[in-house]
Amino acid sequence: MSLDSEENDLFKGEESSFDLKSILPKVIRIWPWIILSLGLFLGVAFYITETSPPTYRVSSKFFIKENEKGFSFFESPAISQEQGMGLTNEMIILKSRPIAEATLRKLDFQVEYYQEETFRNREIYKQTPIVVEVDWKNPQLLNGKINVTWNSIDSYELSFPEKGYTQLFPDGSFGSVGELASATFKFGEWVETPNYKIRVSNTSGVESGASLFVLRDKNYLVNYYSLGLIIELEAKNSSILNISLLAQNRLKGEAYLNALMETYLELELQEKNEIASRTINFIDSQVAGVADSLSFFENQLQDYRATNQIFNLSSESSAVFGQLTEIETQLANENLKKRYYQSLKDYLVRENYNEIVVPSGLGIDDPYLNGLIENLLAVQVERSRLRATQTELSPQVREANKKLADLAGSISEILENVDRNNSMVIADLENRKRQIEASFRSLPQAEQNLIRIQRQATLNENIYNFLSERRAESAISKASNTPSNKIIEYAKAGMLQVSPKPARNYLAALLAGIILPVLIVLGREFFRTKIEEPKYLERKLKIPVLSTILQNKSKDNLVVFNSGKSGIAEGFRSLRSNIKFLVPKDKQLTMMLTSTISGEGKTFCAINLASVYSLTGKKTLLIGCDMRKPKIFQDFGLKNDVGLSNFLSGQSEDPKEIIKHTSFENLDIILSGPIPPNPSELLFSPNFEKLVEQLKSEYEVIILDTPPVGLVSETLDLLTLVDFTLFVFRQNYSEKVFIDALNGLREQKGIKNLYAIFNGLDATKVSYGGYGYSYGYGYGYYDDEKSVKKRFKA
Repeated sequence: MSLDSEENDLFKGEESSFDLKSILPKVIRIWPWIILSLGLFLGVAFYITETSPPTYRVSSKFFIKENEKGFSFFESPAISQEQGMGLTNEMIILKSRPIAEATLRKLDFQVEYYQEETFRNREIYKQTPIVVEVDWKNPQLLNGKINVTWNSIDSYELSFPEKGYTQLFPDGSFGSVGELASATFKFGEWVETPNYKIRVSNTSGVESGASLFVLRDKNYLVNYYSLGLIIELEAKNSSILNISLLAQNRLKGEAYLNALMETYLELELQEKNEIASRTINFIDSQVAGVADSLSFFENQLQDYRATNQIFNLSSESSAVFGQLTEIETQLANENLKKRYYQSLKDYLVRENYNEIVVPSGLGIDDPYLNGLIENLLAVQVERSRLRATQTELSPQVREANKKLADLAGSISEILENVDRNNSMVIADLENRKRQIEASFRSLPQAEQNLIRIQRQATLNENIYNFLSERRAESAISKASNTPSNKIIEYAKAGMLQVSPKPARNYLAALLAGIILPVLIVLGREFFRTKIEEPKYLERKLKIPVLSTILQNKSKDNLVVFNSGKSGIAEGFRSLRSNIKFLVPKDKQLTMMLTSTISGEGKTFCAINLASVYSLTGKKTLLIGCDMRKPKIFQDFGLKNDVGLSNFLSGQSEDPKEIIKHTSFENLDIILSGPIPPNPSELLFSPNFEKLVEQLKSEYEVIILDTPPVGLVSETLDLLTLVDFTLFVFRQNYSEKVFIDALNGLREQKGIKNLYAIFNGLDATKVSYGGYGYSYGYGYGYYDDEKSVKKRFKA
């Protein structure tokens, strides 16, 4: 290979500095840490799985019928909502606090019972060994476990393991209580202290046992169950809701969901019956007075007939009686309507819509008025329900208020007309009554008196019968009301736990136990700034790497001479062999060794490279050009009294005066000499170039040990004096950015004939095991390297 030849196609593509192939062996080497990590994470998974209370999903199906009036349906002819909004509102209402509170009033959830187990306390329901009764009119201890233990059928010990408890007072305020002392009490007796009042009964019948219980206040339970309820549509565009809940005890979760749906239906039916109930109450208020009057006049009629011996009326009297009775019955009905219209006006003025009675319940057949009032009541129900879950400022509540105001205005206008018509009818009936009464005066006095009494009795009887008929109709309507919604599927808990899931926990622990150590290795590699792998250097560097030199673990730098069979010495022999391909055979060879910074082993490599050339019989000269930090003289046991600085400064004119012969055949050295004040100027002087040219005729191999190129500038000036330059990198010492700097010298400054050496390789710290995959030697093969210390390090 010619010195001028270029490897133009070498390493053209930019590759990532993150080499996964080099990561895998490092991961394998940390297998003890992976096993330790696996054990740790699996232990954590076991602890979480065993100590976390099991949670089950309890679910049920509930049918919501849309576009109905009543408790659960807000859409009506007067309410223009978007499709599905009513269903969404019902889902919100089902999760509301009022519904949860009404449901919890049916259930005894304020006392929670637990059975102590090895890793956790398991909640039990119904089949409890004890029953605790609580007097909530006294202070009570909340949200902390209370132990009950007994060794006899008659008495038990009450202990308080918590360090502190929340105390609920009868007025609803809260306080705190510290540690409490244990005490013994009798089963079945009320225990009253300043902190609690309870009664514990032994329902198990066993003479010894233990149990735990926790007291919860209603506000806590309402929040827990209302916020924990999950409501979803069973299918798109359907009105069947899937209502579910996460519960630690399946039976308890089933009991709550079933009670919730039943409570919802009961409240729906209750609000449906309110209209009929208000009609019945209004009729009852009218019937009470009519019944008393009827009884009075019936008694008076009986007494009058018995006293005057008059039992039947004449034909003329009967005709007058019939006409008067008919007119008075009509007049009574119209007066009843008038009283209803007046009460309706009062309700509208006071905006007391909850007490309004539908006119049809009283026999008032006005379709328009009936329709408006029915819509008004539907909107009122909607607003009441919305205000249970939303504020007055919410758009839906404000819309309901606007609808109520519009409907009330329309009803008020209608009432003015119907009330005016009613007054005209009443006036007409009274006028007709007066005309009939004129002919009434021509009858005998006894018959007049009998007709008067009988008229009152018959009138009250007709009114009583009319009201009784209307009341019966309203009662039948109330009794026939049924909820529009219905339970499709009662609550049922699944057998599989929602949490904790042992398989998921252990799988996560397994993955975490493996991934965490791997991530640590990857993180170290990602943030590593030093060059560690020979392959990385070869891949990123745009000049060839001629050889890799193993780490010298001894203090002796003359490895080639003193440890000739070592892997390090073989590395320098390999370097010498590779250099043969760079220059023609038997040509005088001048080379320079440099590096980026001090400490990369440039001088060490220069010494041993010169040593391997001298051993081949070639006359070799090593020149120490680093006049700032001279080192070579120490390794060869020479004095640095005279050297290159003397010649370049003119103190010595004959090169032979500065050449020092070593104890090794064919190896001479020019030391750097005393440290001069201007080393850069001396190396750049024409004397140095003349010196090198003169020495080329006397030595077959000349090696220049120059200062680091990253610290001084004169090294670059020496590149023209040599055939090629060897750039030294050191494992775990040279920075990765040094590669870019050297690539810049080649590409930007056009410097040719640059080659690299990777020095200080510790085979235990690379991913290739015994290094030697490309240079024909293996670490540990030679006699003086019998063992390699294994380390578990990335």
